[in-house]
Amino acid sequence: MAKNDPYAALRFKEFNVFLLLRFALVFGWSMQFVVIEWQVYALTEDPLSLGIIGLCEFLPAFFLAPFAGHIVDKKEKRNLFALCIGLFSLISFGLFWLTSERIESSWETRTILYGIYGLVFFGGVLRAFFGPTIFSLIALIVPKRVYPNAATWSSSTWKGANVFGALCGGFLIAWIGVHYTLGLIFVLVMIALLLVFQISRKPILNKDSGESIKESLRAGISFVFNDKVILGALTLDMIAVLFGGAVAIFAVFAKDILDAGPKGFGILNAALSSGSIITMLATTYIPITKGTGKKLLVSVFGFGVCMIIFGASKLMWLSVLALFFSGVFDGISMVVRQTILQLKTPDEMRGRVGAVNSMFVGSSNELGALESGIAARIFGAPLAVVLGGTVTLIIVAIIGVKNIPLRELDLQEDIATHEQKET
Repeated sequence: MAKNDPYAALRFKEFNVFLLLRFALVFGWSMQFVVIEWQVYALTEDPLSLGIIGLCEFLPAFFLAPFAGHIVDKKEKRNLFALCIGLFSLISFGLFWLTSERIESSWETRTILYGIYGLVFFGGVLRAFFGPTIFSLIALIVPKRVYPNAATWSSSTWKGANVFGALCGGFLIAWIGVHYTLGLIFVLVMIALLLVFQISRKPILNKDSGESIKESLRAGISFVFNDKVILGALTLDMIAVLFGGAVAIFAVFAKDILDAGPKGFGILNAALSSGSIITMLATTYIPITKGTGKKLLVSVFGFGVCMIIFGASKLMWLSVLALFFSGVFDGISMVVRQTILQLKTPDEMRGRVGAVNSMFVGSSNELGALESGIAARIFGAPLAVVLGGTVTLIIVAIIGVKNIPLRELDLQEDIATHEQKET
């Protein structure tokens, strides 16, 4: 394998299959979330019902994550992934069935609504398993020397599928309606289920050692909190999204600050997402393993600066530019973080570390949306975003000064070590 090969991970057949099925899954999941939000609001005309959707998914995903990580470490990953996809297909079919004309005409609105909430809750349970399972499976599909490249392609696939799934969900609701859009999502999930069996079964690297669930969970959490590099990387991501993110209140800026309307709202979201996707793809050509820690700190700092500019801007072009570059910095930090986790996590502990990562990421997204809403109500949207960006800069500065192992991190040495072992 040539050094700095941008297609290194793609030279492994199973990894290509993995990317394809991951795109189908995330694309379908993103569409499904948009369609559910639309349908629930159409049934209730109550904004609070939309918050309940997020809560139903967040609670089980967050609190079951540590137990899910323990189970993932003890089980064969390919079959566990297939089981998760199979159960997800039941959720997709259940939503397809609940939105049929027969059910809508014979059931009470409240019953349908509770059915949707129940399926979303079940989806949150599966989400607790999906994260650590995928994180563990990638490490078994490609050799360690191409982890950075694999992390880049995997993150790019996830981001692209997430963006285009949400976009297509809105268009398909208008074109073919909620019911048939959910039917299409079910088809995508079934395609993913067929694809997963093109990946061979993988060895279980953490066989039963007699430790209790409590000991296993303590070991996983202790590993993350005692490793300054991993803890620092996760903390930076959580703080950036929790305080620096403003996606939840883009509508306020589009309508009240920039006077850009629905089209402007779409442009703001597209600017952020396109910056992330372009950068993730660029990192397949531009290595991020040299001076890794400094690049992570600079990217999160740059993200905070861009969000301050966005919050203070009253010009549409400047706001779009600020969001685009915030997406650029976010894309860099996402790839760097995933690469750090893949290279620094022992094989026998990937499920539990992946679960802790899911807890950090999941809590920051949902709680970040809540924080944005509360801060916007108290301070107004512009000041809330400026303050959030400022907090991000302060935290990055503190971590940069205090966390020397993260600041001095250079993954080139880790990759060289793995290459020697594999050859």
